[in-house]
Amino acid sequence: MRARGGKEAAILSKSTIKLNKDLWERVKRCAEVAGYSSPQEFVEHVLEKELSKIEESESDEEILNKLKGLGYID
Repeated sequence: MRARGGKEAAILSKSTIKLNKDLWERVKRCAEVAGYSSPQEFVEHVLEKELSKIEESESDEEILNKLKGLGYID
């Protein structure tokens, strides 16, 4: 499988994430409009992008602070 940006991606395992119907419809619409081959590819790209921003932190404490600042955790 080839990820956007030309990077090779190895499939190590398959996981399932459940999304509510309204969110899944939004994902499908955005993936189609943006030209992704599937909603899954779009979700993977968005998650990779967000995770790389968070993972730039040097410590677990910095990561926790970033997640709090982004409103992902209280």
